Amino acid sequence: MVQMESDSELDRGDAAPDFELPGADGETYALNDFETDALLVVFTCNHCPYAKAKIDLLNELAAEYDDLAVVGINPNDADAYPEDSFEAMRERVADGTVAYDAYLRDETGEVAAAYDAVCTPDPFLFGREDGAWRLRYHGRLDDALNPDDEPTEFYVRDAVDAVLAGEDVEIPDRPSRGCSIKWPDA
Repeated sequence: MVQMESDSELDRGDAAPDFELPGADGETYALNDFETDALLVVFTCNHCPYAKAKIDLLNELAAEYDDLAVVGINPNDADAYPEDSFEAMRERVADGTVAYDAYLRDETGEVAAAYDAVCTPDPFLFGREDGAWRLRYHGRLDDALNPDDEPTEFYVRDAVDAVLAGEDVEIPDRPSRGCSIKWPDA
């Protein structure tokens, strides 16, 4: 496990890079398929302890907010990390372990690269502006820096609340922390 901190080149106000990816539920999803007021794109996986520690929070967010779509995207090399395979993703969705609005497979890593994601989890929160998804917050989900830490502050909830209220997100972007993305061989 290599701990990384993400510092994406996407700035607040930048448009979300487009994607069309297969979902663990058998559907295919594109960026504009999500018709909510807020969109949380989280680059994540099945094996990383940092990512595993945030599954419950992401499931809660997906269940609690009607106007938020929570989308997990797994870009990891499944050959090197079989636990991150598409089949393993399907199993986690089928058994209810993962209950996001969508859990997508980025087989080539191209989508993760377009977002400049570097670790799992690496969250990007977007709001709708002039018909486009615009970055409103990129950073940690909460203040728990290690997988076994209990969070006391949930930055993502405050950021989502601000986006849904049509307000600026006052929370500073803090680099995400997690395992390095296991890039597929080119």
